[in-house]
Amino acid sequence: MAERTTPLKPLPFYAQFTAGAIAGVTELLCLYPLDVVKTRMQLQTSAAVGADRYNGMVDCFRKIIATEGAGRLYRGLVPPLMLEAPKRAVKFAANDAWAKTYRGITGQEKMTQGLSVLTGMSAGATESVVVVPFELVKIRLQDKAQSHLYKGPMDVVSKIVKADGLLGLYAGLESTFWRHVLWNGGYFGCIFQVRALMPKAENKGQELRNNFISGAIGGFVGTALNTPADVVKSRIQNTPNVPGVVRKYNWTFPSLLTIAKEEGFGALYKGFTPKVLRLAPGGGVLLLVVEVVLEQFRNTMGPPYI
Repeated sequence: MAERTTPLKPLPFYAQFTAGAIAGVTELLCLYPLDVVKTRMQLQTSAAVGADRYNGMVDCFRKIIATEGAGRLYRGLVPPLMLEAPKRAVKFAANDAWAKTYRGITGQEKMTQGLSVLTGMSAGATESVVVVPFELVKIRLQDKAQSHLYKGPMDVVSKIVKADGLLGLYAGLESTFWRHVLWNGGYFGCIFQVRALMPKAENKGQELRNNFISGAIGGFVGTALNTPADVVKSRIQNTPNVPGVVRKYNWTFPSLLTIAKEEGFGALYKGFTPKVLRLAPGGGVLLLVVEVVLEQFRNTMGPPYI
C-alpha cells in the first residue's frame, strides 16, 4: 500500500462532541462511588469526631454503607450524569478547537508541549462555565449533613434559586475555574509528553495501550495539581448564604490559606486517594474511549478522514 502523503482531514465537531460524551458517561458509571467518598472527605473539618469522622478512604466507604446503605454511594448521580455528556464533550471539543486556534496564531503545524498545556488550560476554563450548577447540586446531595434537606436534584435547584436567585447556581465559579484549568493543563500536557516518550505503536493494541497509559498518567498529574482547588470548591459550594453572616469560604486563595492555617497543609489534599483512584484510571478510560469512538467515525466516514 502506498504511503499516505496528505494529512487526515480533521473530524467534524459533532464527532468530537459524541466521542467526549460517550467517554464521560462510561467513566462516570464505572467510578462514581469514589467521587462520593472524595467529597465527604473534603467536606470533613477538624471538628468532626467519633463515629462522624472518616479515618481514610476505606473507613469512609465502610461507614457510608453501614449507616446509610450502599445506595448512598450513588447519591447525587443524576446531576453529574446529566452533565457528564456535555461536560466531557465540551472538554475534548474545546481542546480540539483551542489547539487549532493556537496553532493558527503561532504558525505551528504540530502541537508542542507548551501549546498542549495552554490548550488544555483553555479547554478547562471553557468547561468550568458549563459544570458549576451541576457540581453545586451534586455537592449538596452528597453531603451527609445537608442531603436530608433536599428531595432531589430539582429541589436543590429550586431552593437555591429561591434563596439566592439564578446567580446562586454559580456559587463557586471562580474555584471551579481554577480546578478545571489546573486539571486540564496537567492532563493534556502530560498526554503530549508521555506519548512522545513511549515507543511508537506498531499495531492497534499497542496504540490503545499507549492511550490508556498516557491518559492515566495525565489524570494523576492533573489530580495532584488541582486537588487543593477542588477542596476549596467543595467547601464553597456546600456553604449556603446566610443573611448578615460572612461566608467562611468564598474565594479560592484566601480559602486555601484558611484551611492550611486551621487544619494544616495536608487538609488541602483531603480526598486525594479516592480522587486519584478515580481520575488516574478515569483519565485513561476517557482517552481510550474517545480514541476508539473517533476511530469508528473515521472508518464510517472513510477518506479523507482515514
